[in-house]
Amino acid sequence: MQESKITTGYLIKRFYPYFKPYRKILVFDLLCAAFTTLCDLILPIIIRFITDTVNFNPANLSVSLVVRITVLYLVLRLIDVMANYYMQNTGHVMGASIETDMRRDLFSKFQELSYSYYSENKTGQLISRITSDLFDIAEFAHHCPEEYFIAAIKIVVSFTILIRVNVLLTLVIFMMIPLMIFSAMSFRKKLRAAFKWQRSELGEINAHVEDSLLGIRVSKSFANEEIEQKKFRYGNERFLETKKVSYKNMAGFRSVTRLFDGLMYITTVFLGSVMLMKGRITAGEFMAYLLYVNMLLESIRRVVEFTEQFQKGITGIERFIEVMDAEIEVDDSEDAEVLTDVEGRIDFEDVSFNYGEGDDVLSGINLNIKAGENIALVGPSGAGKTTFCNLIPRFYDVNDGRILVDDKDIRKVTIHSLRSNIGMVQQDVYLFSDTIAGNIEYGKPGAGMEEIVRAAKLAGADEFIREMPDGYDTYVGERGTRLSGGQKQRISIARVFLKNPPILILDEATSALDNESEMLVQKSLADLTVGRTTITIAHRLTTIRNADRIVVLTEDGIVEEGSHDELMAKNGIYAGMYRMYSI
Repeated sequence: MQESKITTGYLIKRFYPYFKPYRKILVFDLLCAAFTTLCDLILPIIIRFITDTVNFNPANLSVSLVVRITVLYLVLRLIDVMANYYMQNTGHVMGASIETDMRRDLFSKFQELSYSYYSENKTGQLISRITSDLFDIAEFAHHCPEEYFIAAIKIVVSFTILIRVNVLLTLVIFMMIPLMIFSAMSFRKKLRAAFKWQRSELGEINAHVEDSLLGIRVSKSFANEEIEQKKFRYGNERFLETKKVSYKNMAGFRSVTRLFDGLMYITTVFLGSVMLMKGRITAGEFMAYLLYVNMLLESIRRVVEFTEQFQKGITGIERFIEVMDAEIEVDDSEDAEVLTDVEGRIDFEDVSFNYGEGDDVLSGINLNIKAGENIALVGPSGAGKTTFCNLIPRFYDVNDGRILVDDKDIRKVTIHSLRSNIGMVQQDVYLFSDTIAGNIEYGKPGAGMEEIVRAAKLAGADEFIREMPDGYDTYVGERGTRLSGGQKQRISIARVFLKNPPILILDEATSALDNESEMLVQKSLADLTVGRTTITIAHRLTTIRNADRIVVLTEDGIVEEGSHDELMAKNGIYAGMYRMYSI
């Protein structure tokens, strides 16, 4: 657990722009907060007036005067109720609106971040930042201005009134406040570090739960439920440790403030009693003094109690800023142009790439792919075939060299226009928790039902879809769990048919399917590739025999290329691989 080097002032400065759209609400909320303190501030004055009048001029205390005082206090209470209603209602809505705005910006940032960011950060951690962190920020946004504003009013008014009653006693009381703040500061810093650690461990729990639930079939098939429970218990215990640390520091923080709270109160009672006996203050002044000191201490107690929420909010803001300030490694250049009328030529010119650590995955790759050409990419695992394909839509940027689409460097065109012209069908099909129609429509948002059905027919999916209970409106379940592998793959192909891109990338699209499903999907893929520049990664080499050109990629780069017959006649690496896979 490390203390943060980012100052609270900087975090509040970064957070302030989210308050701007709600400035009028905030101002009125603080005005209401001032009204709610009015009754508390006026009551000691009323009690002092009544007490001193009874002691020194009892004849002046008439029924009509008491009635007027009562009516005045009731009016103030009515104002207090209305002001408090506004704070509880509109004030909370303001906090929730700020939370909504921040969640919108955070999710937008998630969409912009590069592939590498998600390789380095767990999904559970990110979910924690967009849910529980932002909830604490919302509470902070609403309560922080109110609590500190009310405390400031009460402290200033209390000081002003108390010093008029007795200068010495007031100075003694207020001199203790800086000592209390100084004594509590070390606990406050530790609290912030503890809450950040706590948030991180909560993110780890979220990540484990997500991972375990998504892999529940695997853990059950291996009868490893106990192993999953053991891993969860470990994370759960670590989270408990963070709670213990935060509660220990909170206990220390509150103990210090309660100690000074008691010292200030007993000092007031002792010195006030002495002054009362000596006639230096009246009984009414003494009672009012005790009430104002009690109000002052109550304000300090409320600020102390709010410290936990304050630190949670500040920690949430810090974690929010960490994401918002994360570098977007792959982004549009300032002079990026829109890629239009794509024919589908792709050129790799001396391309090298690594993931930031270790040796290059690809080194000095040169390859020219003609528009409409069907290229098959084969080679041993780890040779960089998937990386090769991921560089074309700029999921990652090359370290050296360049990639051209229709003679345009892909780093000089907008990412959206580049990816809009590329369709991908992968081995691991991802379907959203939506209907079949909704998942197909994802290829072309806003497409009509006729277009969706046409795409499904082209993908060979229409027949099985119509046999579903609700046809195209059938809900596929989370990640498409209600469908077979072949059905999911054909829906993903329909999605690409609907998108109708000039460039197509097939990354082992049939390797996880059974023979019957593979035959159906292969037919759909054959129809899909017609008229498109196609790059196919395949381990089953029998599926790419009809490719226009086969490129053999190894750790040494591109070592062979040619048609199936040419490479078999050459009797090189491809021929050896083909014979091995054909056994």
